Amino acid sequence: MDAQAMVLEKFNQPLSLKSFPLPRLREGDILVKVEVAGVCGSDVHMWEGRDPRTRLPMILGHEGAGEIAEMKGEKRDVYGVSLKAGDKVLWSRGVTCGHCYFCKVKMEPSLCPHRFVHGIHTSCADPPYLTGNYAQYLLLDQRSDFFRIEKDMDLATLVPASCSGATTAHAMDLSRMEAGDSVLVQGVGPLGIFAVAFARSFGASQVIVIGGTEERLQMCRSFGATLLLNRHRLSLEERRKMILEATCGRGVDVALEMAGEPEALKECILSVRNGGACITAGFGEPHGKIELDCFQDVGRKNLRLQGVWVSETRHTHMALQLILSRRQDFAGLITHRFPL
Repeated sequence: MDAQAMVLEKFNQPLSLKSFPLPRLREGDILVKVEVAGVCGSDVHMWEGRDPRTRLPMILGHEGAGEIAEMKGEKRDVYGVSLKAGDKVLWSRGVTCGHCYFCKVKMEPSLCPHRFVHGIHTSCADPPYLTGNYAQYLLLDQRSDFFRIEKDMDLATLVPASCSGATTAHAMDLSRMEAGDSVLVQGVGPLGIFAVAFARSFGASQVIVIGGTEERLQMCRSFGATLLLNRHRLSLEERRKMILEATCGRGVDVALEMAGEPEALKECILSVRNGGACITAGFGEPHGKIELDCFQDVGRKNLRLQGVWVSETRHTHMALQLILSRRQDFAGLITHRFPL
């Protein structure tokens, strides 16, 4: 039996429909029938050739959920539930070695040098071929972490938990945000929307959002944003003044850069109060530089500037629980549905 998949063969060119043989499973492998796959901004960047990790030809898609078609050996999900063929599952996108310095000593598996993601680091040039989510079936590595999903759930609503939701959860983990803090979110894509929802769930007193798409800004309002600043209508100086007015002249306690734009990061740094934190999670590939006044912008402010790289299974769990607590709101993130 063969399975169809959409393959990226040339950058900036339409994906090609190809057929691949279903793999023979090894001990611990799980073959999933993919029911939904998200179109992440990173997928677009890879299609454009902006991500240096891209290895052609490849099957894109790193956000996925579906039904277990076949498995070899026993497997439990992260909650200890035994899995079987027919179960609906979502999986943590990152697969790590579990034995290196970062996995075992520093307990930061997101930094594992052997970490890979199906649909990002995997080519389909060689067996097992079916290594990305834009396919009818996906062979998942035996080290993959699973979340069993109830059969009545709309899997499409949950899919963002594995990437944008998990990355945002990692950012929140590192922010050390406290209840009552004021928060700035720069960017209104899925990362920014998740950041608003997480900030409110963490007890933020106010959530200020900067973005350039009015529809997305209004979506942020529905998730709990208290002040919306359209960067196309307000100058940097006007935005700066409004942020200071909203925070009694101090600046925000925590700024979250979720746009992946150098100038957005610069504005976040300028908007943070003395002793505050700026967390940048928007850069998934190389995308420019900024200039900082090391004394004024960092040292004198006692600024905590924190980068965020991908996520861990615990962060997928955090994002999944957030979505389950606000199912109707997160269903609004789905704008289009396409067949394979």
